Amino acid sequence: MLPSVLDKLTTRASSAGYGLKVLAGSGIIRPYSPVALAKAAALLKSYGTGPAGGFLAMATLVPHKVWVVDERGDLTFSEVDRRTNALARALQKQGVGEGDAIALMARNHRGFVEATVAAAKLGADLIYLNTAFSGPQLVDVLEREDPTVVIHDEEFTGMLDKADVDKRVLSYSDGAAENTLDALIEAERDDSPLEAPDHHTRIIILTSGTTGTPKGAPRNEAGIDAAISLLSRMPLRQGWTVHIAAPLFHTWGFAHMMLSLLLGHTMVLRRKFDPEAALAAVDEHKCSGMVVIPVMLQRILALPDETLDKYSLDTVEVVAASGSALPGDLAISWMDRFGDNLYNTYGSTEVAYASIATPADMRKSPTTAGKPPWATVVKIFDEKSDRELPQGESGRIFVGNSLLFEGYTGGGNKDMIDGLMSSGDVGRFDEDGLLYVEGRDDEMIVSGGENVFPKEVEDCLARHEAVADVAAVGVDDDDFGKRLRAFVVFRDGMNASEDELRSHVKDNLARFKVPRDIVILDELPRNATGKVLKRDLARHDEENAGDQDGDQDGDQDGDQDA
Repeated sequence: MLPSVLDKLTTRASSAGYGLKVLAGSGIIRPYSPVALAKAAALLKSYGTGPAGGFLAMATLVPHKVWVVDERGDLTFSEVDRRTNALARALQKQGVGEGDAIALMARNHRGFVEATVAAAKLGADLIYLNTAFSGPQLVDVLEREDPTVVIHDEEFTGMLDKADVDKRVLSYSDGAAENTLDALIEAERDDSPLEAPDHHTRIIILTSGTTGTPKGAPRNEAGIDAAISLLSRMPLRQGWTVHIAAPLFHTWGFAHMMLSLLLGHTMVLRRKFDPEAALAAVDEHKCSGMVVIPVMLQRILALPDETLDKYSLDTVEVVAASGSALPGDLAISWMDRFGDNLYNTYGSTEVAYASIATPADMRKSPTTAGKPPWATVVKIFDEKSDRELPQGESGRIFVGNSLLFEGYTGGGNKDMIDGLMSSGDVGRFDEDGLLYVEGRDDEMIVSGGENVFPKEVEDCLARHEAVADVAAVGVDDDDFGKRLRAFVVFRDGMNASEDELRSHVKDNLARFKVPRDIVILDELPRNATGKVLKRDLARHDEENAGDQDGDQDGDQDGDQDA
């Protein structure tokens, strides 16, 4: 996945001519020592184009370049290479071998990065756990995926205590803990290179299916097509310093960690997202790029003008956003303040990049999802007949590219038509070829970059002793794009406070699924067959929506999990 394998990289790209132009324009095709190129090519052949091969090739080409900057300082490619050699050997002694799985529950810091590279050097698969998962979710996922070792930040220790996991290692600790990645590295004297494994690492990113249960979506090695696709509509360039604020366990954050191994980027990481701290990090390190989810942009723009005026962001050429739709005129507000540097990517864990909106696209229409990138096909199909719909008509969005996932680890897949995969959304194309995503093709909503399913929240609230009937719907929200509003009918003679009901949900589900507001009704509107009329609930007067400043804990307060 690097310029060192020019013959392989350019063969596919030059087949269309345009791909080769993209690689050259991004600075990927550039002169290196023939000896270094030959060594990097050999490493890629042995380790593949995933985290191990990509990292080792870049460590060969630019060993002294800083790769990771976090709260603890800087690490060069060479330093990470030695440290992950030692860590890989230490993990071997913990029983991790080729084809085994390592679960990682960590925020954005060097521990996440080093655990990923060390596991890949061993040929172990990686399961990225969402740091906002609830205890029951973690138990279910870990039981299904059955990792050999769980590597996690110390703050998640209590949540993992209920899981049946024999071996755990701390990726981050505020104190002087013993069983940490650093301790394993320091205790392991041998930091020499390992033999390449036969098995190349699979990355399993957890998503959600139509039932709301977290599902594992495995990713094999992407190859150069993935990079050309993104770079065809997003002008990232070789050698930049980039602040990756989006969580690394998300597809979007992970994608940019991998891009750093193609473009030689220095990654600036912070454990938790804070809007002013993000601006300060970008200015301090003179970042050329920022990687975010939309709620982060909203939180930044919500800062007082006197705070925003302290940060210029004049070095930033690309703000790469993904994870949910940009609500309202957010794109315009951002660009009016910081310049036309915003690019918004629409896609999913299953289909990867479906379309990318450029600054020009969003100046024209701030709600557009843009156009499909290179080597990507997007079609709109009728829900009932699977017939392709003409321009302007809304239907199910299907995507075709070289990045489609191969099915969930627990079984099942997304709907397919003629080799194209459903994105799970409804949308349309306008006369200029711009894509508009109008909503989910089921009831799922995306709130602050996270998938939220009303039924799961309804079932949870229904288990509360005071609740007789409940329904939840997605409604527009200025801060998070969408949020849940729950409508509750109490049992006769019983009641509960809104805070109590929110706490009940928070105790049983991921924090980002806690309803923003709860409306108490005498009864739910139903049709003749007894089905709840959710369209009527969605239009419910805002004055009856309860406290709009309700609990914003966890993901919804815009921290690293936002």
